[in-house]
Amino acid sequence: MAKNIEAIDVNVYYSSFLAVEDINMEIEPNAVTAFIGPSGCGKTTFLRTMNRMIETIPGGRVEGQLMMNGENTLAAGVDPVAVRRDVGMVFQRPNPFPTMSIFDNVVAGLKLNGERNKSTLAEVAERALRSANLWEEVKDRLDRPGAGLSGGQQQRLCIARAIAVSPDVILMDEPCSALDPISTLAIEDLITELKTEYTVVIVTHNMQQASRVSDTTAFFNIAGVGQPGQLIEMGPTQKIFSNPDEPATEDYISGRFG
Repeated sequence: MAKNIEAIDVNVYYSSFLAVEDINMEIEPNAVTAFIGPSGCGKTTFLRTMNRMIETIPGGRVEGQLMMNGENTLAAGVDPVAVRRDVGMVFQRPNPFPTMSIFDNVVAGLKLNGERNKSTLAEVAERALRSANLWEEVKDRLDRPGAGLSGGQQQRLCIARAIAVSPDVILMDEPCSALDPISTLAIEDLITELKTEYTVVIVTHNMQQASRVSDTTAFFNIAGVGQPGQLIEMGPTQKIFSNPDEPATEDYISGRFG
């Protein structure tokens, strides 16, 4: 079930350095939200806060509340591993497990969680690969290495792997930046389809991509070197790109900086 996400006074630190400051936002379920902004403004840092991956970095810590359907996922006693099961992540570069087959790549998370029933694994693998629009391309070679696929297919394989564990939220960190235009279009079409079942959040430097795939856009910025990233403006994508409230947003979208 796609989840509503609400950030309340979220601050993200690397040791004593404040990397992202005072984030307050609400992310709607069954929609695509794009994070845009110049390099170093905290987009990816905040994205990784949503599934508590930021805590795997030495010194990484978070203050504030991150509510998912009313539950604070940052609260003491909440298992980060359980959060990551609910909040899948797709990275900038495709990262299939190189020694695993296509099939084993998809079901790796299920096996890690203790699932061993072959028919269940086969059913989930097919469903996930169909959801990632990859099934027809790989159904006759599921035993071949996942790393042998093209870049675009590998990224869709990674999306299938994220889907297989039945998350509620899918986070994507520049999922098309390493892909050719045809593969990029396939991933963008897939993102549009995924929002029917999931909450999707995507970080992108591609303004055209943000305008094509997202329902809501959040613009992050940084005041200067060594300053924390901040959320400057968030709203419906059409409004952000056509009539933003903040001059800095308009300057960034129009290419005057960034």
